[in-house]
Amino acid sequence: MNPNNPLSQYFRQPAIYIKLPSQGNYYPLGTLEMPTTKELPVFPMTAIDEITYRTPDALFNGQAVVNVIESCVPNIKDAWAIPAIDLDTILVAIRIASYGHQMDFSTACPKCNNDDEYGIDLRTVLDSIRAPDYTQPIKQGDIEIYFKPMTYKNMSDNNRMQFDEQRLFQNINLTEGNADVKQIAAISDALKKMTEMTVMALSQSIMTIKTPTAMVNEPEFIQEFMKNCDRSIFNRIQQYVIEHKQQAEMQSLTIMCKQCSTEYQQQLTLDMSSFFERAS
Repeated sequence: MNPNNPLSQYFRQPAIYIKLPSQGNYYPLGTLEMPTTKELPVFPMTAIDEITYRTPDALFNGQAVVNVIESCVPNIKDAWAIPAIDLDTILVAIRIASYGHQMDFSTACPKCNNDDEYGIDLRTVLDSIRAPDYTQPIKQGDIEIYFKPMTYKNMSDNNRMQFDEQRLFQNINLTEGNADVKQIAAISDALKKMTEMTVMALSQSIMTIKTPTAMVNEPEFIQEFMKNCDRSIFNRIQQYVIEHKQQAEMQSLTIMCKQCSTEYQQQLTLDMSSFFERAS
């Protein structure tokens, strides 16, 4: 921004301020400028931002999300480094800053299949987001395993690899009686890659493994440990990561069907392709 531009007084201004669930923890040095108030200003999206998130390739590889966040929350210098526990708060805040706190969404009743529109106050959603406690380690024998949330970069890469593997499965025409050696080999390879993705995702959620003689935080050592550790500790780590991921998710909404009055739970998802559509 050019401070000598006489039009700078007409530039967009912060529309909302937020506190990060992580409180600024887990950000690598230089990726976040935390104000003394601990509240980050959030600006409305520009026209360029709107064009960015409508670009399919940029949405698929995560770059659209990164560009929009860095534009609307300038205190975040590298959005790839955002801990997963902060992502929903940031995206909801950008939606509020850009289009207001009211958002309409469509949902179908599981009992009568009536599809209808409902409204939600996103400020309530923002207030309900909580960060899991990552301070308690898992203790196994004489080692302690400390955890951290995955970064947006981790999430984006893992989701893209998972999508590629799922597409591979869909392209394999395997029906009873027609499996050939190449198809079986392709399936075996895909299953192996999915297992490796699981190991990698769990490894990315580990911050440090403390032993009686060392503090291990090198990613390659942690990933090697995950590939070779006992099944019982592997399962404990996996359960820990799953539980903390669930704790960080937005609470489901209670919906009453307008047609049959049935109450049901609806999960609110932050799909960039639809979440930032302007309300009509």
